[in-house]
Amino acid sequence: MRSATYASSTISPADPPRWEGYAYGLLGVLVFSLTLPMTRVAVTEMSPLLVGLGRALAAALPAVLLLVLTRSRAPRGAEWSGVILAAAGIVVGWPLASTLAMTSVSSSHGAVFNGLLPLSTAAFAAWRSGERPSRGFWVWALLGAALVVVYALRQGGGAFQLGDGWLLLAVVLGGMGYAEGARAARTLGGWRTICWALAVSAPVLAGPVLWMAAHTPVPGAATLGAFAYLALGSMFLGFFAWYRGLAIGGIARVGQVQLLQPFLTVLAAALFFGEAVPAETFVFAVAVIAVIAGGRRALVARR
Repeated sequence: MRSATYASSTISPADPPRWEGYAYGLLGVLVFSLTLPMTRVAVTEMSPLLVGLGRALAAALPAVLLLVLTRSRAPRGAEWSGVILAAAGIVVGWPLASTLAMTSVSSSHGAVFNGLLPLSTAAFAAWRSGERPSRGFWVWALLGAALVVVYALRQGGGAFQLGDGWLLLAVVLGGMGYAEGARAARTLGGWRTICWALAVSAPVLAGPVLWMAAHTPVPGAATLGAFAYLALGSMFLGFFAWYRGLAIGGIARVGQVQLLQPFLTVLAAALFFGEAVPAETFVFAVAVIAVIAGGRRALVARR
């Protein structure tokens, strides 16, 4: 068997597939950037468990309808493992862990901590998806992760907070879900992948979510609006673009676009939700953007 070489995957900067992948990835990140602020709004009147799991069940309704109306094929062979692990990671795991974190840390803090997601995604891509990032790629990815850890420690007074533990778990589960879903999306398609991930999760979530909803007072309009965004935007439509970008542009490479998400989330938290954002948050956010610029040309091979 011939070993993978970096030369075989080199693409010129003008090559449309790479830039198309970045464009779809950025669109997905724009949608995801409001996830944590909207979660902060939702948990004011709804329990973290109901928000974290309920948004996935709510998103499953249009997902199943879309699969039926388009007569979409079911996953085949190895696609099933990608869909199931994506469901475990980004349909159940990441939403639940990040929602629990939002009960004790601000969305701006959580946003910059989630700058570890690209490193987690790249690690799972290298382990499970046949991608082989170069040494230069890992240097830039680790630099971005280091910036995020330093920021988290500074905001926590030199020590990790309880919310940081939930965020770290969310990062691991999210990276797995992104990489596994993108692996399936190469052949299944991005929108079918997230639709099937939501569909297979629905039977497991229906019982506990409906029970919690029955014992929860009807929330206000703002809370319901935030929950609707989490279900239809963060849990459904955002993944149409995100999985397509990862599938066509490379999981490890396009995943680095998510380093922009902390800056976008912090900006949204300050402008729309009135959160106090320390000046150093913007400094760290700009620094991780510089990491993307530095690591953009790092080579990533695929077996």
